[in-house]
Amino acid sequence: MDLKPGDIVMLKSGGQAMTVAEASNDSATCVWMGEDGDLFRETLPLAVLDSITVEVDDDDEDEDDLDDEQTKVA
Repeated sequence: MDLKPGDIVMLKSGGQAMTVAEASNDSATCVWMGEDGDLFRETLPLAVLDSITVEVDDDDEDEDDLDDEQTKVA
């Protein structure tokens, strides 16, 4: 698996999505937010990771754009 910083991965056994911070030939250092808002960082072997795609909900983007426009007007 060819990972680079910014890629999104998940443990093959499940869990939360994690962002690759650093990658080498046999491991990746990943960061993720815990349920209580704590930031975690761990170096894991590539054999336990799957690369995933996170889809952005268009509705969320529209709401963010609307919030930005309302802020500019105020």
